Amino acid sequence: MRVMAVAALALVVLAPLSVRAQWVNAPAPGLPRLADGQPDLSAPTPRAADGKPDLSGVWRASAATSRFLLNLGVGQELPLRPEAKDLYNRRLAAEGAGRPAERCLPHGLPLDMMFRGSPIRIVQTPSLVVMLLEIANHFRQIPTQRRQLIEDFQPAWYGYSTGQWEGDELVVETVGFNDETWLDNRGLPHSDGLKLTERFKRVNAGRMDLALTIDDPKYYTRPWTIAISFDLIPDSDLFEDMCDNNKWTPRPAIK
Repeated sequence: MRVMAVAALALVVLAPLSVRAQWVNAPAPGLPRLADGQPDLSAPTPRAADGKPDLSGVWRASAATSRFLLNLGVGQELPLRPEAKDLYNRRLAAEGAGRPAERCLPHGLPLDMMFRGSPIRIVQTPSLVVMLLEIANHFRQIPTQRRQLIEDFQPAWYGYSTGQWEGDELVVETVGFNDETWLDNRGLPHSDGLKLTERFKRVNAGRMDLALTIDDPKYYTRPWTIAISFDLIPDSDLFEDMCDNNKWTPRPAIK
């Protein structure tokens, strides 16, 4: 049974990424194109009016990134503290049971950014970057005028973010998380002291790289970093996506 459960979990989270566009005939303005009108994904990075790299567009985590879904720390020895390692081992023994998504709760960060290639639309303005996640219609808002992160916050599923440009990289810091979400689908834990630092860099028209640093002194002895890449889905858009795990639950009669 254990082997079957693990195989089923792997099938869910490592399913092949869809290559279809979300909508047809939705040409993105400003996207470099070839002579035949097709998107030129190897063209130089588009620039916004203020000269900053333009991260706008519909993106999804690359196929290679799927290896992080079951094990965010694949390829490195994670610096887990004893209490975090104990919690992780208990979740591993449960074979993924009890993950927040079972109750239609957010996967959290970074999982919702790369879960099964679910698309993300980035909307960039001079003072704000908005990330619209197709999965469960979630969103992130990132002020880029270097807002001071608040100290007395209500813990949140996605935390509180602020960003600034360092050269051609958008550097985003996020704190204020609750401790309800998992860092990967096998149950890698984090505490409410988690701080995520994301460094986004658009390499060219069709690719964006992300260096993600996890800093959680309560659960890890040192910060650690992984590298993720995203592919542009050209001339596309998002679909509505709702969590309906409980749609067959009997509804009470209306009085």
